[in-house]
Amino acid sequence: MKENKKILKDMLSSSKQYLHKIFYEDETNSYDFTLPDTTNAIVADKSTNYSADNGTLNLDNETLQSADTSNDKVFQSLDVNLEYMKTRFNTLINSDIKIREFTLNARNKQYNAFLVYIDGMISQDIMNNYILKPLMLKNSANSYEGNQNRIVAEAKTNNITVRKVKKFNIIEYISNCLLPQNTVENRTKFDDIVADINSGSCALFIDTLDICFSIEVKGFERRGLTSPNNEIIVRGPQVGFTENLRTNTSLLRRYINNENLIIESINVGKLSKTSCAICYLKNVANTDLVSEVRYRLNNLGVDYLISSGQLEQLIQDSDLCSLPQMVSTERPDRAANLLYQGRVCIIVNGSPYVLIAPGILSDFLESPEDLNLKHQYSNFARVLRIVSAVIALLLPGVYIAITNFHQELIPTELLYAIISSREFVPFPILFEILVMEFSFELIREASLRVPSPIGPTIGIVGALILGQAAVEANIVSPILIIIVALTGICSFAVPDFSLSFHFRIMRFIYILLGAMAGFLGIAAGVCVHLIVICNMKSFGIYYLETNLFKKNNVGNGIILHPAFDREDRSGFLKTKRPKIQDEISMKWKYNKN
Repeated sequence: MKENKKILKDMLSSSKQYLHKIFYEDETNSYDFTLPDTTNAIVADKSTNYSADNGTLNLDNETLQSADTSNDKVFQSLDVNLEYMKTRFNTLINSDIKIREFTLNARNKQYNAFLVYIDGMISQDIMNNYILKPLMLKNSANSYEGNQNRIVAEAKTNNITVRKVKKFNIIEYISNCLLPQNTVENRTKFDDIVADINSGSCALFIDTLDICFSIEVKGFERRGLTSPNNEIIVRGPQVGFTENLRTNTSLLRRYINNENLIIESINVGKLSKTSCAICYLKNVANTDLVSEVRYRLNNLGVDYLISSGQLEQLIQDSDLCSLPQMVSTERPDRAANLLYQGRVCIIVNGSPYVLIAPGILSDFLESPEDLNLKHQYSNFARVLRIVSAVIALLLPGVYIAITNFHQELIPTELLYAIISSREFVPFPILFEILVMEFSFELIREASLRVPSPIGPTIGIVGALILGQAAVEANIVSPILIIIVALTGICSFAVPDFSLSFHFRIMRFIYILLGAMAGFLGIAAGVCVHLIVICNMKSFGIYYLETNLFKKNNVGNGIILHPAFDREDRSGFLKTKRPKIQDEISMKWKYNKN
């Protein structure tokens, strides 16, 4: 018996040791992983990392990523530059980073060189025909053997020829004679070179030269010009912005045919280095406004920027209010109109929406079509939009306030109709209206997220079948369906998507205020709402700033004057050119004398 217990004990001990060996981690082996501190990292001295004897650069990925490379300059040794670029771009694991090594011919001499580019970002035809062929193949340009200096200027005065001679320079020779490309930049810092390569250029390194030639060879796929999807108009241009920065700037140039249009380039994002453009008319826009926009863009401490929607949230004045504070448009004609008015446009590479600063409340109640129609039509549409905005914001709250607290305001026959329709409904009005509003918002969101062929079907099914079924099941009253449907239709009449979203959010707050205190609660909510809006600013301009009945360019107010009567730009912008047209603009019809 004792022997059996001993055998069993030995078996358990051996099993325990075996399992301990497999699953237990040895505490004696400690691993201390620490992230490199890039702020305090010091770049190793190039004289210690670079050996002139063997032409190698002692640099690995960890050292390069943890060091500050902003001041790294191009080496004279081609092998060192090659090793640096391979390490910087991780060519061992990056499949689309291509390095083309070749021999360059210049003045019948041969130099070792290599090109770095990203496959898919460049045009292969431009690369082969305008870079590799002129540099590699012998021709009259690169096989010239003369040693005389170059004549850069010649003039004859009193039968005396005066010539300005410049000594031969291999860098200028390659850039001016051997590279028949329209954009060639000389770069000395690796950070600039890497940024150019990431944007679609190729980098040319040549042995014995401490500079790099950055050559623009962009050739990636891009979307063509199409009609705007969200700002649809009947009468006006049918072209919208795209995701390409240069395409968008060229569209603005087409509408603003003036040399005073300034387009400044700014990179945003420590990692992404997203290209952004600030556009304004130098002889119109307020200098302080342009400086404020430039200051905000230059002082963004973010790693990446993908869209203009992200940028809008980063540079807007107030983060607490859901009201839009910058105009977002996909129409170049609207952007051009606001530029002529004195605004500033911000274009983000990769986004088809252009931001315009500053934005005031009346901008979001206007349609791009207003300027293309007669002022009678535009004014009628503007009043209709304002009424629709008020209905979309307050109608459900007013309905619940009247039915709960102010029944005396309803005609007797209508009151009897409401009471009879709610005779078999077991829920209170607040619950009914919250359920229907939530259902309507759910249907709207679902119709946007599903594929386009199914979207209209979901809207019809949700609006008709579910609404009718809810009424027949005595869950909600029929008049409430009318209130919710009218509110939804009015919200669609608001031209700006962001302002419509603000009304959709505030609608629920006014419903709760109307259910708690009736008209008193709604009046208190409106007062607080107006106080917040009155205190808001957009790039130093008050949000409710407007010229209600004054003559101006785009009619920042309720009334849009006739085209011949829009003489002044908006006064709150304090532009350099207050007048937009002469006092007598229709000189063919009216004579000033």
